[in-house]
Amino acid sequence: GRKQHIAANVDQIMIVMAVKPPPTRDILNRYLVSAEHESIDPILVFNKSDIDSQVFINIINQYEQLGYQVFKTSNKDPHTIDAIKPLLKDRTTVIVGQSGVGKSSLVNGLLPGVNAKVGDLSENSRLGRHTTTNARLFHFPSGGDLIDSPGIREFGLWHLEPEKIIDGFHDFEPWRFECRFRDCKHQQEPGCALQDAVQRGDVHRQRFENYFNIYHALLAS
Repeated sequence: GRKQHIAANVDQIMIVMAVKPPPTRDILNRYLVSAEHESIDPILVFNKSDIDSQVFINIINQYEQLGYQVFKTSNKDPHTIDAIKPLLKDRTTVIVGQSGVGKSSLVNGLLPGVNAKVGDLSENSRLGRHTTTNARLFHFPSGGDLIDSPGIREFGLWHLEPEKIIDGFHDFEPWRFECRFRDCKHQQEPGCALQDAVQRGDVHRQRFENYFNIYHALLAS
């Protein structure tokens, strides 16, 4: 339950998800909101993509359509990991995600020879065990740094005001500014252009619902 700072002065954030442990849009969107507010470029990595999962495919397709940089990786195909390397050159990147999604395996693929410790999922909970407990900084021989962060199960946005959360959902623009009322909360107000966009399918309903989940969670904290 304690707050922990992981890294500072980073250029981009590599958000890693996997089929197991089960992916959650809530954590992914929390990372993306934070990245938007800090002007950090997000890279979405969907690891263990060789495992068949329609839920996983749906999430991948959704965020590709939203315009995010998306990579599908698998330890069984090193070329899928090599495709990420050009984006890391001469930049400082922090790699984040839930415990067990394969962050350390990705680090080993991106930096052969570092031998980052790799763990298995818990047999009981099917959640990842914490194999990385402290952030570690690695240097690329050709230029650039990679920060491997501890696995998490929650990512807090305690540093943001609830009213600022919507700024992290770039796909809500421009509709959020076209509402009838300037102070529209996009809930029950008449003439809400953002709600209309959801009804038309211009804004993904699940993203809209997830925004409110995060917003109300901050109000309650």
